[in-house]
Amino acid sequence: MTAVGAVVFRDGAVLLVKRGAEPNRGRWSLPGGSLETGETVEAAAVRETREETGVEVRPLRVLDVRDFIEQKDGRVRWHYVLIDVLCEYVQGDPFPATDAENARLIPLGVLGEYEVVPAALEVLQMTSAGRIVSPDATRD
Repeated sequence: MTAVGAVVFRDGAVLLVKRGAEPNRGRWSLPGGSLETGETVEAAAVRETREETGVEVRPLRVLDVRDFIEQKDGRVRWHYVLIDVLCEYVQGDPFPATDAENARLIPLGVLGEYEVVPAALEVLQMTSAGRIVSPDATRD
């Protein structure tokens, strides 16, 4: 299955959701979900962010593509191809909706205090290492 995640920065913080469903229920991750038939990756990032958080974003570019494969008892339980898209914050305050238990802008300096899924944490570490600069890093 193909899924998308939106990487959204604002004022030194990143937009994350606490998953309300499997996989990764109860853990923090990027807003996102499965692509719908005929939907572009960029459109899915915008839709999923709006559905899960109420925040409006503008897609900029694909940051990363990776596999998420979870096995249990020798069988594949989940297999997603994850496509993470850097998005520009447009407007809105995070509010959890659809399958998110919580949604908030979390300051990058305190990410260690949250149980963030490894794939999301790796993408955020890559971006904060200066390989990719958020377009609104210097804006309010």
